[in-house]
Amino acid sequence: MYEYIMVRYGDLILKGKNQHIFRHNINNQIAHKMYGLNVEIEFQHDLVFIKLNDTDPMDVIERLNFISGLSSYSKTVKCAYDLDEIADKSIALLKHEVHAKTTFKVETKRADKSISLKSFEISNLVSKKVLRAVENLVVDVKHPETTLNIETRLDGTYIYTKKIPGMGGFPTSTGGRAMLLVSGGIDSPVAGYLTMNTGLEIECVHFESSPLTPVESVQKVIDLVTVLSRYAPSSKIKLHLVPFREIHEMILKEVPESYIITIMRRMMYRLAEILAKKNSCKAIVTGDSIGQVASQTLESLITVQAVVSSLVIRPLSTMDKSDIIKIAKKIKTYPISSRPFSDCCTVYVPKRPVIKPTSERAEIFEKAFDYQKFLKIAIKETITVEINERKPLNIIDKGFSVGEIFKSENN
Repeated sequence: MYEYIMVRYGDLILKGKNQHIFRHNINNQIAHKMYGLNVEIEFQHDLVFIKLNDTDPMDVIERLNFISGLSSYSKTVKCAYDLDEIADKSIALLKHEVHAKTTFKVETKRADKSISLKSFEISNLVSKKVLRAVENLVVDVKHPETTLNIETRLDGTYIYTKKIPGMGGFPTSTGGRAMLLVSGGIDSPVAGYLTMNTGLEIECVHFESSPLTPVESVQKVIDLVTVLSRYAPSSKIKLHLVPFREIHEMILKEVPESYIITIMRRMMYRLAEILAKKNSCKAIVTGDSIGQVASQTLESLITVQAVVSSLVIRPLSTMDKSDIIKIAKKIKTYPISSRPFSDCCTVYVPKRPVIKPTSERAEIFEKAFDYQKFLKIAIKETITVEINERKPLNIIDKGFSVGEIFKSENN
């Protein structure tokens, strides 16, 4: 039935003279995501047309849903500018889509200005023919349940009824690079998704404390980053696994219980900034939501952030947990995050964590051990793996430490 998917760009008008850069980026991503499908892509100035060649349109739309910077898309049929042919195609489309009584109207967009008839005249002529041929249609020009859209362009006339929302935002990788602190929880993957939706490309860092934490917690993170990689321009994201056990144990031994999480997060920020600078990332991204837990009060966030000079982005900072969960379910990270395996931030939760920590107090506790030495070792022993949605990585049941697992994978 459908011959094309009509793809509309997002808010590129806001980019002024740089529109062509963003358009080129999106076009490359569309071509990459369509790899392996029997389709043809036609790039025009203001739209993209994907010729289906009998490919299931939902297969195309499912892939488009992972591209940031797209406003919407429509399943369309195409014909020449001929009123009889337009009416015939419109009738066939409506009979295919409308199976119950519905209000409708016809709306015409006349991009080809050489056509003598005005847009409303084309709509009137087509609607009369459609009403005679299709049952269950009642005209309502103000609040129709179904709108038959006709777009006359230089290369032909496109007809469709629905606009399917895209991701919106700006194309990923056009705004620079950022380092996402990713745990096995619900929040950080959502923060990563929203960050990519603003045009930033991400790398991920995870602090693993095996055997204090189970290897399954690392697999959770790998699986979460695999989901996020679907939104990456090349379908790949770098994941840096930082060995955190020695730092973790030192903090548990030397730091008062109430300050354990504060000091632990300060160490993570220090490590994340080192890795960010090594990998040309201009910002650090976290899944913090203000006031959600004791470690995310304003005082806690200020005390933790004080150890870095990098920009810290918190996409979830003012969001309700319920809204975060909705996004997690939408992007399909929620079932993975819900697996019952703890990471180093949750395995030892203080009974009475400090709610209003200060940098001065934190610095006093940090002087109890030579943390710089441990940070250097952790950076040196960091394992970096490229996560690719097309090549899922499973490290469970290997019987090794995390380091040995990746050594064996690389060999």
